[in-house]
Amino acid sequence: MQLLVQPDLLEQSAKSPSSLLPNDGTAYDYGAIMPKTQADQYFQTLRDEIDWQHDQLWMMGKLIHTRRLVAWYGSKPFQYGYSRTEKTALIWTDFLLQLKQLVEQHTQSRYNSCLLNFYYSGEVGMGWHTDKEKQLVQHGSIASLSFGAVRRFAFRHLHTAEQIKVELLHGSLLEMKNQTQDYWQHALLKSSKVKSARINLTFRQIREDE
Repeated sequence: MQLLVQPDLLEQSAKSPSSLLPNDGTAYDYGAIMPKTQADQYFQTLRDEIDWQHDQLWMMGKLIHTRRLVAWYGSKPFQYGYSRTEKTALIWTDFLLQLKQLVEQHTQSRYNSCLLNFYYSGEVGMGWHTDKEKQLVQHGSIASLSFGAVRRFAFRHLHTAEQIKVELLHGSLLEMKNQTQDYWQHALLKSSKVKSARINLTFRQIREDE
């Protein structure tokens, strides 16, 4: 599939919107960064071509297989651990490299890995957490690209419990960086009203200094 980036979108990428967070971090909602027809094609290709696997996590001493499907890709076979499990990155596909390039043009950051999530419906979500794994570059950029069903994404301040919510649109881009992971948790909220699937790509910066 050929990546088509509209010239006006590249011009917009040089200007970041205002941060969603009032303090203690930076989060940008770029909105939809591509036409719906292009986003539809990306969703279908990701659904059909990614090596999806059920995620695993430890709960009450037992290894649980989640309904959410995941995949982990990167420029090297990086090890990435969370929820007491560890994954080895598959090497980028040409298609994922195209999407990485598009995201980098908007955020003006560089990424060497991507964690992908497949949510079958609104009944599958992600609880409150921070992305502070030791493998990640501290205060680096995490860029979240969404396809499929519109879902509500929320931030919650660790000390004040203040919450900020945003609708993640089909083909939209959200970026978190600076001190966000130190002070704000985030979650993908569940909704029984959402019946269709969503695919999310979070492009990340894995440390390569070890």
